[in-house]
Amino acid sequence: MGVYPWHHIPGEAAPVHTADNEVPPLDDELAGALDDLAGIHPGIDMIRDGIRLLAVDHLSADQTQTVLATIAGTGGVDVLETLALLVARLTNPTSNPALRDLDPETAKEVQRRGELYGHDTADYAPREHTSEAAALIEGT
Repeated sequence: MGVYPWHHIPGEAAPVHTADNEVPPLDDELAGALDDLAGIHPGIDMIRDGIRLLAVDHLSADQTQTVLATIAGTGGVDVLETLALLVARLTNPTSNPALRDLDPETAKEVQRRGELYGHDTADYAPREHTSEAAALIEGT
């Protein structure tokens, strides 16, 4: 496992919560979920920091609309799709050398499961809710 890229310091981008900041601090459920993901890998820590920043930053209505559409929109590639592509890459022995020592049948099944995740994400992820929320915001 490598080290953090030179430009990322965990938690550095998170806004400081003050009395004049209208955005409340993280609720216990989201804070706990982010804490549970701590220390798994620097990449996961960077994702945690991004989620934390989005949750507590003072977003405009336009930024909120854009973020919702980017997380799980219906107009092309979004964060859900990107994560599904990552799962496909991580479960493919060709792109993930850690899987090359698995017996061929197991490696094939791991890859198949990753591909199924991608298909299920594309077909069944509830993107309409975020798209509808973003569309409602557009009118403000």
